[in-house]
Amino acid sequence: MRKELAKTYDAQIVEDKLYAFWMERGYFKADPDPTREPYTIVIPPPNVTGQLHIGHAFDGTIQDMLIRWKRMQGYNALWLPGTDHASISTEVKVVEAMLKDGITKEQAGRDGFLKRAWQWKEEYGSRIVQQFKKLGTSCDWSRERFTMDEGLSNAVLETFVNLYNKKLIYRGERLVNWCPHCMTTISDAEVEHEDMEGAFWHFRYVVKETGEKLTFATTRPETMLGDTAVAVNPNDERYAHLVGKTVTVPFVNREIPIIADEYVEIEFGTGVVKITPAHDSNDFEVGVRHGLPTINMMNDDGSINEHGAQFAGLDRFEARKQIVAEMDALGLFVKKEAHTHAVGTHERCHKIVEPRIKLQWFVKMEPLATPAIDVYKNGELNIIPDRFGKVYLNWLENIRDWCISRQLWWGHRIPAYYCACGEVIVSKTEPTACPACGGTDMTQDEDVLDTWFSSALWPFSTLGWPDDTADYEYFYPTSVLVTSYDIIFFWVVRMVFSGLEHTGKLPFKDVYFHGLVRDPQGKKMSKSAGNGVDPLELIDQFGADALRLMLVTGNTAGNDMRFHMEKLESSRNFLNKLWNATRFVLMNFDAESDPQTDLANLSAVDKWILSRANVLSAEVTENMNTYELGLAAQKVYDFVWDEYCDWYIEMVKPCLYGDDQKAKNAALWTLREVLIIALKLLHPVMPFITEEIFTSIQSDEETLMRAAWPTFREDFRFPKEEAEIGLIKEAVRGIRNIRAEMNIPPSRKATVIVVSENEAVRDMFANGRAYMATLGYASELRIQADKAGVPDDAVSVVVPQAAIYMPFADLVDTAKEIERLAKEITRLTKEVERVTGKLANQGFMAKAPEALVAEERAKEAKYRDMLAQTEAQLARFQSM
Repeated sequence: MRKELAKTYDAQIVEDKLYAFWMERGYFKADPDPTREPYTIVIPPPNVTGQLHIGHAFDGTIQDMLIRWKRMQGYNALWLPGTDHASISTEVKVVEAMLKDGITKEQAGRDGFLKRAWQWKEEYGSRIVQQFKKLGTSCDWSRERFTMDEGLSNAVLETFVNLYNKKLIYRGERLVNWCPHCMTTISDAEVEHEDMEGAFWHFRYVVKETGEKLTFATTRPETMLGDTAVAVNPNDERYAHLVGKTVTVPFVNREIPIIADEYVEIEFGTGVVKITPAHDSNDFEVGVRHGLPTINMMNDDGSINEHGAQFAGLDRFEARKQIVAEMDALGLFVKKEAHTHAVGTHERCHKIVEPRIKLQWFVKMEPLATPAIDVYKNGELNIIPDRFGKVYLNWLENIRDWCISRQLWWGHRIPAYYCACGEVIVSKTEPTACPACGGTDMTQDEDVLDTWFSSALWPFSTLGWPDDTADYEYFYPTSVLVTSYDIIFFWVVRMVFSGLEHTGKLPFKDVYFHGLVRDPQGKKMSKSAGNGVDPLELIDQFGADALRLMLVTGNTAGNDMRFHMEKLESSRNFLNKLWNATRFVLMNFDAESDPQTDLANLSAVDKWILSRANVLSAEVTENMNTYELGLAAQKVYDFVWDEYCDWYIEMVKPCLYGDDQKAKNAALWTLREVLIIALKLLHPVMPFITEEIFTSIQSDEETLMRAAWPTFREDFRFPKEEAEIGLIKEAVRGIRNIRAEMNIPPSRKATVIVVSENEAVRDMFANGRAYMATLGYASELRIQADKAGVPDDAVSVVVPQAAIYMPFADLVDTAKEIERLAKEITRLTKEVERVTGKLANQGFMAKAPEALVAEERAKEAKYRDMLAQTEAQLARFQSM
């Protein structure tokens, strides 16, 4: 049974060895099996360009925790991995690599560029997969998918054509997010809003009919070139007489109407707003309501186009400066106010994004959003935590049509073909002839689809849809989606409406949102901010198990966590504690011993720890069922550290070193049985060390991965012993606390007197006499019904229905304590005088930083408090 464990746990050796063993044995694989219930998770596909970051590690740990737990419960558990082609970021990296070789994207041409892109993917695309393996993720790697592999590409084409034929995909001119640097539309998910120092420029437009001047403010003066109206609130009496009249836009000499619209806030600014439908989302909606023309005054590269009069060809920001100067020269500039505001930037290049009217492909969202709303409202879709359900609903109920075209080459090319006659043909395959004119002169749309379009199909396309494969029939719908709350709209919602539309089923029943990992100050981690941590470096230093444990314990669904190195070190200490406890257990086994016992032979403390482990199994299972994953991990952590290691092992040592072989066998059996239960409960969080220990202390099962999850057993329930040992623990803890407060060393024993009028309570202490004496540092233990013989100066500890007394003289040598306290008072008095003098020094106060002064004042308060407490203790001893 016994396998030798190294003196210290070496994560580097154990983790690599065990992962290779698991892969070799195929323990992660899952195939359709009608005799078993499936449990399926699809990994949120990381970008193929990606590097494992702490958010990936957090997300992967939670998913692995669930999948390992369900696998142990007997489910046919499939965790399907894969990566996303990440159109923009991958194209940027490939273009950068080509430029180093002296080749531009345009010089290579589309086919040449795509050849390079696929070569880049093959060379670097598996990097993040290998990094996930270092984390210990138990994915079925034989099923790894890529959003541009043949099967998923077929699903994308099927989806596009189906939606187009249902008139849910259309091509039209609408407002989009445009990146002038990357020269493409981008999704809302790719727009980051950064606080920037800007300004409100106040200008005047002159009313043609009356000569009055309307003052308005804008943060983007250059967009005046595209103004097609000026708006006021219909209830604003100041401007009621001007509604229907016109103003002239300088430079372009365009006459535009003054309109009334509820969008304008009367109390904000002057109550006058310029309307530029082609370059602002709110203005676009106003323009639709009033039938205003849309004038795009900007080129794709962010320069002013032919609609910009004398400013044509200028960069947008240079045009801004010149327009302000020209308006000033015309007497139409009023003032400039500094203004810090959130500006949309592209997350990839960090350049400012421009809202622009563009001819693009869109998905009509309202018909798709309604079923997705219904499944949440009727309880079919379970969102954890439920507060994010409101976010989900709010976005769907206010959804806009989705722009799905991107001006890139890497990605799924839009399956639309344009005939010279003007006909548009949408088809999964390239048409041989135009159905309208019979011609063959056709070109395919140059754009590719938004990355999210293929990601939205991930839960079912990865399983073979649109074909009725065995995998799709068995593993779909999936069981739970685990992801961070910051992509509710961008991915989760799209998977829900796509699943409902294309399969008629929800893609998953549960959605578990976890928070973000932030730095110790609560700031978002990033390389640019210099506050990020590399999980691979942490794994090299501490091991994957320690990192996983740190990420999970104490966390709650939807809440951010702060990364603290101290917490990671505590997790490593826990691994060492578990390792050393196991070595202690193994040291007490004979080489070939395999102790068995009848439950009737167990001592009270054996029954207590077995019952506690039994109850823990039920509680942890319930926590896992309700996605209280952090609480589940914390409970097992506390049980192993506190109850098993610090209490049970210490309580059972006298028995292990005694001569009663029957009692010793019972203790050894309990030590191993409870350790196995704990290992099983810990395995989903800490797979490596638990596997190594499990295979060391038993030989019946080859792997912990496929061992049965602990379930509550009625024969392991011992409430009487739980209450009995629980009371003794509380008494011992109280004794230790009061001794610690009095600085009494463990070597100084004292008489311990237990007083209780309750006979049953006295019996409990009598039964636990050995534990009380050993753990409570008792020279003598007396158990009695009243306080007869208890000294007046005895210190006491109160526990339920009993009081514990210790004679003061047993604890403290009064003369020595008076001498020690007098010396301490002298030391503290000098500290107070030193700090007080420093704070009275005018030179120090004038030159020292505020933080240093505050630190010294805190020291003064601390020393004065310590001095007062020590003086009070001395007075007490002197009065005895």
